Amino acid sequence: MKRRRRAPEPPAHGPPWTPPSETERALYEAGARGGPEAQLRVLAGAELYIAVPRAEADAEPDRIVWRAHRDEAGRDCRPVLTRGVLPPWHPDWVFHGVTLKWIAEFGWRDPRQLLSVNTGTPGRLLFPAAPHDRALWLRYFAEHDRPDGERLIALRHGALHGPLAYGLACGAHLAIGNGVPWNEVGTVYHDYVQQLASLRDGWGITGRAEWQEQLSLLLDARNSPPEHDFALRVRERLRAGLGEPPPADLWRETAAGHAQDVGAEPRAVKGVEELVRRIVRYEARFRADGLLPPDGRVTTTVAHDYGRAVNLARWGLAARFCHPHEAEQAIVYAGALGKSAYHSWEEFSAGYALGRVLRFDGEEYGRVYEENVTAHRLLTENEGSPWRNIPWR
Repeated sequence: MKRRRRAPEPPAHGPPWTPPSETERALYEAGARGGPEAQLRVLAGAELYIAVPRAEADAEPDRIVWRAHRDEAGRDCRPVLTRGVLPPWHPDWVFHGVTLKWIAEFGWRDPRQLLSVNTGTPGRLLFPAAPHDRALWLRYFAEHDRPDGERLIALRHGALHGPLAYGLACGAHLAIGNGVPWNEVGTVYHDYVQQLASLRDGWGITGRAEWQEQLSLLLDARNSPPEHDFALRVRERLRAGLGEPPPADLWRETAAGHAQDVGAEPRAVKGVEELVRRIVRYEARFRADGLLPPDGRVTTTVAHDYGRAVNLARWGLAARFCHPHEAEQAIVYAGALGKSAYHSWEEFSAGYALGRVLRFDGEEYGRVYEENVTAHRLLTENEGSPWRNIPWR
């Protein structure tokens, strides 16, 4: 009769173990409910990581050396970790992200070797890795339903209150879009090699100095095109003078006139006129989709730079371009800047969304636009959202 593997138990002494994230909780419950098969089905959809020396990953970024080790009982194991139990950030150790499929297809030479999941934690699991076991892993991976759409993810041991959590909450749009916990400042954002490639290809950042330069531009709200806030400031000045929002035609003509007065070329003046038209159309759509109240408007788009600054700080930490205290200081500062520029989470969100769609959507109302709507709804409606639990003021 096949023996059923027991679920991991908390330590006999000390406080009960609390799974740090949804993945570890699902593994624990799967073990209690269905044993190893249920746990492997959880692993089929989980982020899994292999620790490697940073120097090794830098030297051969396309090669993963997965070292075996002997556990306390003398068993030969190959270790992987889920995201929630990754060790504290270290400058010389980084992590490759892998999948259960990659693990199954790895060149296992000894059929007695075991897969060790979350070694060194109360939630440790051991799985036999003989050929027929690995065939099952491939099947579970193929059958796994990948989650549809964005989700709001948090770590129980991550920042939940205070200035750091506030700043991280200002970066939550991108955290949702990238499928990472919103409240983590630590070992990974994405895996090390992927993070380096993303910063290089998306930002032209290949080292610390470039990272610092781009972070400074974001914190100074100088990364986004200045025309966006130029047009919005014109409207606010007109509103202050009129005592009510100006008609769109007056706003457009005044913005174009100001642009001409400061020496803008005719093509740039026409660009300002079209920008005002685009803002009017986007804000109408925002009202229809709940990103703005019926009489709402966006006063500034600096939230887009501040929200990205939070994430660039996290990316720089994951890439080992900075140390944790530097990333945390930048995140706290970005949060303080956001607080000074807006009056509520909802206003911040609308400002972020407008800045992003003006730059990246091109009035397609496609993926970029829909990501904004999804993130806004998750953050304003979900009971576990930081925006529901951290006061704006």
